[in-house]
Amino acid sequence: MTKLPKYTLSHNDGRDRWELRQDKTHNFVKAFETKAEATAGGVLSRSLGKEGGSVKIAKVSGGYQEERTFPRSADPRKSKG
Repeated sequence: MTKLPKYTLSHNDGRDRWELRQDKTHNFVKAFETKAEATAGGVLSRSLGKEGGSVKIAKVSGGYQEERTFPRSADPRKSKG
């Protein structure tokens, strides 16, 4: 299994928008007005394209809310412990 590219969706306070960036290179992928707009109905999946990836969704207050994998079939199997 190949490693999926990793991305983070976080709030940019200076520009007052949510930005999707690649973790390794910090390259900008796409901007959204709200977190709800970014996480609704497959928007993140389309933003990542065919190769997909793993997206960490940040909270405004810090920390991470959740992590999503696109395509879902690339999600690693759960392991004990």
